Amino acid sequence: MEGERRLLPETPKAGDIVFENVFSVVIGNNRTASTAAVDCLSSKGLNTLLLADMLAGEAKEVGKALAKLAHESLACTDSSKSLGFVAGGETTVTVRGKGVGGRNQELALAAALNLGESEEWVIASFSTDGIDGPTDAAGAIVDKSTLRRARQLELDPKKYIMNNDSYNFFSKLGDLIFTGATGTNVNDVLVILVLKK
Repeated sequence: MEGERRLLPETPKAGDIVFENVFSVVIGNNRTASTAAVDCLSSKGLNTLLLADMLAGEAKEVGKALAKLAHESLACTDSSKSLGFVAGGETTVTVRGKGVGGRNQELALAAALNLGESEEWVIASFSTDGIDGPTDAAGAIVDKSTLRRARQLELDPKKYIMNNDSYNFFSKLGDLIFTGATGTNVNDVLVILVLKK
């Protein structure tokens, strides 16, 4: 009330006495979460690489770009070891449709549309707070069987992505990631596995 009447400043400024006993310590961030994912993949014997911890951009476009990376990795590597790529950050969705979904779900669907069914790959994209957009899912997971299973259920993934309806697409396939609310938020983590036989 006193702030509204301009008797006190509404927001304390740097150097204000109220901050004398206040300490802030960052104990985790997206790089911490992304590096932990890299370490986990490495411990399973994969060649791993942290691509970014400040990933940004339109979810569909990022999904396409990461699909291209996975595809080129399959074609270019001589290693017999499976590969693991990790990226962290937060993409965005330009909503044009009337569906339901989040940035991680849309990114995963775009990646599936651009990777196809011929190679051994898996992509999981999820929010560290367990809530992707206005949904109860943290994200989604796709692999080379995603499009085949969608055809079997007569689902057109292009229609779903154009309607920003990735949640309903993945719900019908059973490919949503559910963690519940985690109580923390350090943006999103995306994991790409390129599997060698």
